[in-house]
Amino acid sequence: MARADSPGAGVGARIRALREARGLSLSGLAAEAGIGKGSLSELETGRRNPTLDTLYAVARPLGVPLAALLDDHDGAVVSGEGIVATRVRVVREPGRTTEVYLLRLAPGAERRSPAHVSGVEEQLVVLSGTGEVEYDDRRLPFGSGDHVRFPADRPHAYRAAPDSGVEAVNVIVTPA
Repeated sequence: MARADSPGAGVGARIRALREARGLSLSGLAAEAGIGKGSLSELETGRRNPTLDTLYAVARPLGVPLAALLDDHDGAVVSGEGIVATRVRVVREPGRTTEVYLLRLAPGAERRSPAHVSGVEEQLVVLSGTGEVEYDDRRLPFGSGDHVRFPADRPHAYRAAPDSGVEAVNVIVTPA
């Protein structure tokens, strides 16, 4: 049973409900997500706080956008290894979900993401700092004021330059 006072309890309960609704076993989802069964169990029961990497890993095999796993309110924060993502807004419309996050990367921080579900696109509007987006063996440099749009239904990464933190608005559009 999830501990009600755990910061990750709500996230864990949502993961478990989605997993069970799809008829996936704990072992099956863990294998598809590339994480340990024990880690997934601790996440579902609220004994482990989720990292951004873990949430993205679990979201893909469940076929849901990141927003479906997070606390369902604007201002929800998820972080890990020099990266902080703060949910600004989620718009659910027939045909798509649009998630908007304020993304902060520490100098040299890198966010590697597995492929999201088919048709997902991401955009970064860079408020400050420099770095690059990588996908399909392409590297797209960015700096303050730039807008970068890329397919996120394949493995991708974004990273801050070693001497520069990055602050950006990250928009993720997931088709229904």
